[in-house]
Amino acid sequence: MTRLVHKQLADGIATITLDSPPNRNALSVRLLGDLEERLKWALAEPEVRVVVLTGTGRVFCSGADLKEQRAEPSATSAGAPVTASFPEILALIWESPKPVICRLNGTARAGGLGLVAACDFAIAPLDSSFAFTEVRLGVVPAMISVPVLRRLDPRAAAEYFLTGEVFDAARAVEIGLLTRAVPQEELDATVAHYAGMLTKGGPEALAITKQLVREVPAMSFEEGLQRMTELSAQRFTSEEGQEGIAAFMEKRPPRWVPTS
Repeated sequence: MTRLVHKQLADGIATITLDSPPNRNALSVRLLGDLEERLKWALAEPEVRVVVLTGTGRVFCSGADLKEQRAEPSATSAGAPVTASFPEILALIWESPKPVICRLNGTARAGGLGLVAACDFAIAPLDSSFAFTEVRLGVVPAMISVPVLRRLDPRAAAEYFLTGEVFDAARAVEIGLLTRAVPQEELDATVAHYAGMLTKGGPEALAITKQLVREVPAMSFEEGLQRMTELSAQRFTSEEGQEGIAAFMEKRPPRWVPTS
């Protein structure tokens, strides 16, 4: 059976590609199964330093496969096919110790925006568009609200969740859904720029920094200073920290930087 998600590894960067253009890379049970498998491979593979999630065709992901959603719910899918492994996939991306870049090849809708929000970086063409269309179908952006509401400005979330209105890439950057919106011809270079910068960071340091970006704002000022002082001391004396300092002093790349 043909795979709906492909993988590629080069220079420490794993590219995972949604490849189901006939249904606009919709979140079918098959695609979700392939995507979960590919993500687990990338997270377990020691050579992978950065993950890039992208798609084929003009649409990154159109959301749930509505043809499947009309089918009779099965006992194994928690009531609806899209829930089969989508929560696990969102968690894999969000909690990944390796940075994940979403390279949007085009438009995204509904559940596809959950993938976008779960990634650490999201870069899209300027001419792409976005919409949370769930309410117009009589459903709700339930699962995707978990990562999306951690990214979006609250006023913007209410506006687009409730209206289902289409908005452009510039607006998506403004409200926190995207990191960057660039002309189509600059997309690959921009993604490569971010991926290249990320491979220069220590693997442990990147994983820990991902955590503190999310956790520190919820701490009190006093608790934050105490815990971060302890963490700072641990990292300066860690094997990775000592290697990074030595590499800087010796004017050489640290051992973790991939070599072509």
